[in-house]
Amino acid sequence: MALLRVPPAVFLFVLAPLLIWAPVNCDDEEDHVLSGINSYRQSHSLPALTKHDKADCLADEIADEMQNQPCPRGGITPGPAPEFAQYPKLLDKCDININTTADGVILPVCVHDRVATLVLTNYTQSQHARFLNNSKYSGAGIGTEDYWTVLVLTTNTAGGSFASGATSLISHVIGWSRCNLLFSLLGMFLVNVY
Repeated sequence: MALLRVPPAVFLFVLAPLLIWAPVNCDDEEDHVLSGINSYRQSHSLPALTKHDKADCLADEIADEMQNQPCPRGGITPGPAPEFAQYPKLLDKCDININTTADGVILPVCVHDRVATLVLTNYTQSQHARFLNNSKYSGAGIGTEDYWTVLVLTTNTAGGSFASGATSLISHVIGWSRCNLLFSLLGMFLVNVY
């Protein structure tokens, strides 16, 4: 079987736009929080939440919006996120149809220095736990900024899928995150160079 050889200059020409236009979200801190939340859910005999790219995008955008707000007493918002005047604009940035968000929930917490164990405690030992204990939620996105961690929970229903149309269906079927794609392309480049 012949191995396809791509000149390094051509490969970099193809890879450069992906690195510029597709921000890589390989944040270990957020992955640890999701892992801790999934451990909590599994200890309650609930299925693990899967990482959801559009929910991740929205969580990042909301965390950016909240970064200048002071922490509430105890670090926990009294319930799901307050209404944002910019919410429709944030949904547009993430290419999310507003009609697919009604069943989802946005849960921000504020922890100084974002200590992972305290962030998890704020989710699992507060009023937010009722959402984590609900089996209707199947996906999650996490965003962080300054002291804020924002968890966005999605469902498998049309009203909570955080979908935008055909493009989100394609990315869901393929199941590759941008991070995996870029690492795969980088691996192909290294194989071709050596």
